Amino acid sequence: MPLSALLAAAPSPEPGGSLDEAAKQAGNAAGWVEENWSTWLNTGLRIVLIAAIAIVLRIAIRRALTKLIERMNRSAQAVQGTALGSLLVNAERRRQRSEAIGSVLRSVASFLILGTAALMILGAFQINLAPLLASAGVAGVALGFGARNLVTDFLSGVFMILEDQYGVGDQIDAGVASGEVIEVGLRVTKLRGENGAIWYVRNGEVKRIGNLSQGWSTAGVDVQVRPTEDLERIRAVITGAAQEMAKEDPWTERLWGPVEILGLDTVLLESMTVRVSAKTMPGQAVGVERELRWRIKVALDAAGISMVGGTPEEAPEGADPTAGMAAPSAYASATSPQSLAATPIPPPSTTK
Repeated sequence: MPLSALLAAAPSPEPGGSLDEAAKQAGNAAGWVEENWSTWLNTGLRIVLIAAIAIVLRIAIRRALTKLIERMNRSAQAVQGTALGSLLVNAERRRQRSEAIGSVLRSVASFLILGTAALMILGAFQINLAPLLASAGVAGVALGFGARNLVTDFLSGVFMILEDQYGVGDQIDAGVASGEVIEVGLRVTKLRGENGAIWYVRNGEVKRIGNLSQGWSTAGVDVQVRPTEDLERIRAVITGAAQEMAKEDPWTERLWGPVEILGLDTVLLESMTVRVSAKTMPGQAVGVERELRWRIKVALDAAGISMVGGTPEEAPEGADPTAGMAAPSAYASATSPQSLAATPIPPPSTTK
């Protein structure tokens, strides 16, 4: 059968059928949109409201923390340069401590606010959060085991700063290193040693800390004199030198108590040691010890009191200077009979 006959026999499409079907689909879509538009609007407004509240709350908390830190720094700078400031506060120490605490608090606040907002937005989309939270928990545990040293350093640094165990300018002994603190971080503490070396100490490695700059320090001086000296006279001379030192600047601020003579520390045949102690400003014990030792030495010399290690006493007139010398030994001469008798006998010769 020819193709023209087949086309003539085929039924022709009705133009009204396609239009009716399109109109029906459009009506169904419009009905579906009409039924769900309120749900969409409610969900969208809820998401926008959650995001807006989270952003505003985050900005407000961060600004409040920043103002609090600035107020702490201003209070530290207000007393800087005064006697109270030199005794009670270190501006650089408080600045770094406040900035570290503020950074931690801002990060924690941002994480909590934004994390909570993200979970609430996912819940608004009717997403089941149980598998997501379980996966996040497993990932957190794996990350904790893999980076446990980093987590330990961070947590140790946070508690060190919050508890104010040490700060910039403090002299500390951290076990693995000792020196002056020049920078305090959440993970690493930077120390400058006695020879100028800079030590980077991980906060998680510090098991114990000895802070030599908190509270007060003790200056101790040992005065060694000859055992023939009068102890009461020595006490009076040392007390006078200490009282004179306490009246002069800057020692009147660095000494936080009277200089005490604790008594005899050791008594030997050739010397005796008098122990002197004083309570000083934190970190000033070494300077006070040097000045106190200097003044005691000058006062004892002025009083005519001999100290061990000084110049030897002059021999009285008419005394034989060789009286204290030992007699020469007969073995000092190689040709003396004693030296020849003590010379070992050479072995006999075995050669013919």
